[in-house]
Amino acid sequence: VQLQASGGGLVQAGGSLTLSCAASIRTGRNYPVAWFRETPGNEREIVAALHSDGVDRYYANSVAGRFAISRENAKNMVYLRMDNLKPEDTAVYYCAVATASWGLQTFPGRYNVWGQGTLVTVSS
Repeated sequence: VQLQASGGGLVQAGGSLTLSCAASIRTGRNYPVAWFRETPGNEREIVAALHSDGVDRYYANSVAGRFAISRENAKNMVYLRMDNLKPEDTAVYYCAVATASWGLQTFPGRYNVWGQGTLVTVSS
């Protein structure tokens, strides 16, 4: 079971990026999925989460209205669309799947499968 994240890079403030996460497992409707981010000296924080029903979503206050999480079950892919990026969005972003949980999960400890991280740098 592996996750491969991609799509990070350098972007100017106000720009957009879409992160992708390819899963070697079926990401399907039974698994909660999420994106987290981490900056040096800080704990990994939730950015967005998708309920195992594929409908309900959670967004951190700092990204609500700018980011969108989605998945494409047929391709075992999870995405994070990021618009109107700000310098404070600079971080390493991780995708995660909770294969032993159900519902909408926002705590890192609930996720047992993690991608390797992709760096997003937003310049001012």
